[in-house]
Amino acid sequence: MKSTDAKIPVATKIATKLEKHGDVRIDDYFWMRLSDEQKNAIEKDDQTQKVINYLEEENAYYRQVTKITKPFEEALFLEMKGRIKEDDASVPYKSNGYFYITSYKTGNQYPIYSRKKGNLEAQEELLFDVNEMAKDFDYYQLGGLNISNDNKLVVFATDTVSRRQYFLRIKNLETGEIYKDIIENTTGGSVWANDNKTIFYTKKNPETLRSEKVFRHVLGTPTSEDVEVYHEKDDTFGTYVTKSKSDKYIIIGSHSTVSTEAQYLDADNPTGKFTMLQARERDLEYSVSHFGDYFYLLTNKDNAINFKMMKTPISNTSKENWVDVIPHREATLLEDFSIFKDYLVLEERTNGLNKIRIKRWDETADYYLPFDEETYAAGVFSNPEFDTDIIRYSYNSFTTPSSVIDFNMTNQSKEIKKEQAVLGGKFKKENYVSKRLWATARDGKKVAISLVHHKDTELNKNTPVLQYAYGSYGHTIPDSFSTTRLSLLDRGFVYALAHIRGSEYLGREWYEDGKMLNKKNTFNDFVDCSQFLIDQHYTSPKHLYAMGGSAGGLLMGAIVNMNPELYNGIIASVPFVDVVSTMLDESIPLTTGEYDEWGNPNNKEYYEYIKSYSPYDQVEAKEYPNILVTTGFHDSQVQYWEPAKWVAKLRDLKTDKNVLLLDTNMEAGHGGASGRFDALKETAKMYTFFLALEDKVEMVKN
Repeated sequence: MKSTDAKIPVATKIATKLEKHGDVRIDDYFWMRLSDEQKNAIEKDDQTQKVINYLEEENAYYRQVTKITKPFEEALFLEMKGRIKEDDASVPYKSNGYFYITSYKTGNQYPIYSRKKGNLEAQEELLFDVNEMAKDFDYYQLGGLNISNDNKLVVFATDTVSRRQYFLRIKNLETGEIYKDIIENTTGGSVWANDNKTIFYTKKNPETLRSEKVFRHVLGTPTSEDVEVYHEKDDTFGTYVTKSKSDKYIIIGSHSTVSTEAQYLDADNPTGKFTMLQARERDLEYSVSHFGDYFYLLTNKDNAINFKMMKTPISNTSKENWVDVIPHREATLLEDFSIFKDYLVLEERTNGLNKIRIKRWDETADYYLPFDEETYAAGVFSNPEFDTDIIRYSYNSFTTPSSVIDFNMTNQSKEIKKEQAVLGGKFKKENYVSKRLWATARDGKKVAISLVHHKDTELNKNTPVLQYAYGSYGHTIPDSFSTTRLSLLDRGFVYALAHIRGSEYLGREWYEDGKMLNKKNTFNDFVDCSQFLIDQHYTSPKHLYAMGGSAGGLLMGAIVNMNPELYNGIIASVPFVDVVSTMLDESIPLTTGEYDEWGNPNNKEYYEYIKSYSPYDQVEAKEYPNILVTTGFHDSQVQYWEPAKWVAKLRDLKTDKNVLLLDTNMEAGHGGASGRFDALKETAKMYTFFLALEDKVEMVKN
């Protein structure tokens, strides 16, 4: 393929001096930052138009460069779409006398929500057809469905911009009427009091988007009369409101990275005063469930770094009254628990693998569900029913499509309610191989890499490998099945998921060792995993690719500054790359709540450490691999100007002729497209980038 004559965008340089702790940074692209008012204004001012023009120039360049691969991209999308059962429905779940179902119809982008009363043979009752609701919007997200105790009303949340600022509305399920009550700028969640007319919800700060206030709304009253019941004034904390599974208590929670706090209220008394369960203390975390006369707590109290389960009497909830139910274990991370009338179900992680433990309250049974694959992902559903012997859980792996399973905790029988269909007639589980490797990082730590590939793929220096990771916030990426990934595996790619520090794959310490002043361990682990795959002849730098999004996009930015020679291409999706400037700006959404993840650069030690790895600050005049960067103009998590500035600076300084592309979705935010097919198109776009490079399809050189 011959190079096109596409014009490479050149961003204007306007030097802005940024000074902190006596250190001066010159940001030539600071002008790209727009406020929400500027972005959303009908008539654009000069700066706004200049930014939009630049983004559109980059988009036009992206389209021109990838024009030659567009037919393949569209074919790849159809291939991915062809594996999906379009006319499909979820396994119904039972709650408060009704079975709830989510379904899709052939050709539809969005789900249909319905229910049946009493049994699955009953007449189906339509709740929401999101396809009808979304037809006039470029982006549409429905969420937060919350049914009242009398089953007559539902609160629902909508976002039509993709900034995760939801409108709350209420629908009468008997008449179909949608009430006039509209509550703006919420998190999307809500809680019904037991009177079926009072709801509690959380509002966001309109500028920082921090969830900061809990309000009480009474049906039929103006939203202007809603009562503020809690204001979280510490800007390093967010707040939320939830309800216990028992329906007995409404709980207001406050949370930071290292500390939590909960207050509770009898759900029969919505105008009452909330009672503090345990006041916040730094480094004390706990979450709350209710059963009988006790609150049950998942907590790190008493230096339980991997968490343990405790209980405390409702009559006396302060921490000196907490007693162990499941003690702390050094080798096992307790991730969650579910309470049933006769059983306690624990979700644990040992040596990186999910475990589901079943324990009777009367101690006559205590056992683990058997999982025998080397890598897999398993998790317990919400299971809203309390008085039941059945738990529902999911299971899948790199080679096994997802199954929804009902397990009888009494007789230990199981019923597979649904197995994910993979259409097209080509998928056979036995055609794929998965395994787990352990790379040794530069400080001696063993880092797991989960691999999957087609059985016919030869592993050598010419094998293309896509290495993926996230590595922040303690979030562990599961070894789960993907129908879209088959398009890479069937074309000879190996997919490698690196379980680097910053996740909780090997317990809470694995997370602690990959944040704050240990953050570089995250980047080092990824690079060392790459070097391991090269050294063990799974691939070579000409055929190694990397991909990550959001904080994983920061990872991509860091590793291409550190070791660009190891990779032929990377994709950084909605990447958090201007870390110093963002963490110094308290007006940007999420900044203040992130200080205990990245550090507060108002402190000189953290400023210098963050600057030493911040991708935007560390761009140099050197050769970089082929790079595709994606972002959303309305992104509230990572503002669009971070990747835009990063690309502009890379264009100015890089000394290679490899391809560098910026693709901005002008209608979407952090999560990308909202429809299921539009999301597939984005995946096809990214996979085409890697496949074009690997197939040596010449893209325009820049």
